[in-house]
Amino acid sequence: MNKPKLWTKDFIVVSSINFLITLIFYLLMVTIAVYAVDKFNASTSQAGLVTGIFIIGTLIGRLFIGRYIDSIGRKRTLFIGLLFFTLTAILYFVNLGLTFLLINRLIHGVAMGVASTATGTIVAQTIPATRRGEGIGYYSMSATLATAIGPFIGLFMSQHTSYQMIFAFCLALGVICLLIAFFLRVPAMEIPTKASERKGFKLSNFIEPKALPIAFVTLAIAFCYSSVLSFINFYAIEIDLVEISSFFFFVYAIAVLVSRPFTGRLMDLKGANFIMYPAFLLFAAGILLLSAAHSGIILLVAGAFIGLGFGNMQSSTQAIAVKLTPTHRLGLATSTFFIFLDAGLGFGPYLLGFLIPVTGYSMMYVIMGILILATTVLYYFLHGKKEHAATELYN
Repeated sequence: MNKPKLWTKDFIVVSSINFLITLIFYLLMVTIAVYAVDKFNASTSQAGLVTGIFIIGTLIGRLFIGRYIDSIGRKRTLFIGLLFFTLTAILYFVNLGLTFLLINRLIHGVAMGVASTATGTIVAQTIPATRRGEGIGYYSMSATLATAIGPFIGLFMSQHTSYQMIFAFCLALGVICLLIAFFLRVPAMEIPTKASERKGFKLSNFIEPKALPIAFVTLAIAFCYSSVLSFINFYAIEIDLVEISSFFFFVYAIAVLVSRPFTGRLMDLKGANFIMYPAFLLFAAGILLLSAAHSGIILLVAGAFIGLGFGNMQSSTQAIAVKLTPTHRLGLATSTFFIFLDAGLGFGPYLLGFLIPVTGYSMMYVIMGILILATTVLYYFLHGKKEHAATELYN
């Protein structure tokens, strides 16, 4: 029996767009705080806000577009998001002070929230239902590659070129996204219309209730991962491993790329628990190793463990959210998932900024490792228990 085709033109196009916009996000994530300090004499907290406000904007964009994506049209929503994403990339060349930069970062984030929610929704529609875990796993690899290549390019360009060249590069990538989006074909879909679903400000008009349990788990693990994303460079300076730390995300990405093809298939065959429980342990082990990293080897091994853990959890939790949701509410399910993911990544650095002066970086990572293990229990009660019962019934 032949498997339904996964690697279609539309799947490749939407994954490429996701890769490029995510690459821009991570490239700016590692450079924009230093830019704010260098150009506007921003304080550490202000520089952190310049970084984090983008993710808050992304959260806002996802929150509102999830409700309207199907009425606007999924491809049209993607074009709107990409157009504003590119226009706000132009505004980085305008030097009107720190406040203007913050506003632009917020709007840039909103545009990414709209565009990435559209790509996540379109790809869920494009993937055959019987290969959804595998397909989302491959799709998520586009973002995983970006998490490695983006910071690498950002750090390299910040050392060898000007900030204007960095912004020009991001603008060029945004234009490429707009151009290749013209080649994307999104099939029309019947959307059930109920007056009760269209009117008012009910919670279900903005988020998908069926996706909420796994979204809360995503919030917790994203909060823990934000400690890596935002503070790994500061920690590397403290432990004198700056040079080797540039390869941390590269090793992280390799670990995900090697494992993702197998974990996606295993999730479809064995169920989510088969992937999630080992991933929790690997993620916790990686964070705890990071807390004790006093050599380059340990730092890179920690990166590999975190990639095998969080990297696979991210795609698995997204696949769970999609699988639990009716087809006509995939937009809301996708936006719900990313709202909680972005909330963890966006607010995490701000909250952890109050913890670090008390604990230091090393102890902060120990606390994050313990929190990840505690989240395993949360996962069991919110989803794992039901998943186990459903798997037993199926077998």
